[in-house]
Amino acid sequence: MRRSGKAVKGGSETRRKKVNNWYDIEEDWELIEASFLTQYGIRLIETEMDWKEFKILLSALLPETPLGKIVEVRCEEDKDVLKHFTPEQHRIRNTWRERHRLEMSEEDMEKAVASLQETFARAFG
Repeated sequence: MRRSGKAVKGGSETRRKKVNNWYDIEEDWELIEASFLTQYGIRLIETEMDWKEFKILLSALLPETPLGKIVEVRCEEDKDVLKHFTPEQHRIRNTWRERHRLEMSEEDMEKAVASLQETFARAFG
């Protein structure tokens, strides 16, 4: 993987795009860079590391890092906590969730396709 500067060896497009449901390596790259600098003192732009090491360090980022703070907002479910969110926190959470809806399960997909087929059969046939 290569972002502005040095390379992370062994990364691929498919592994790079999304590591989990609450952050995206490409969209959140600046937060990741800032978080690595904050937590580890590592400037990713000046550092080479292999993909495995990068993933380990990324997965261990603490909530106090720039990425950690954003992830906490994006994944919050507690209604009492949500009541106290600022308008900006709500915007961050809602925007993320709209763009990154969880994928349908295979069973849900089959049900949706069957429903669509029934609708077409009634309409056209």
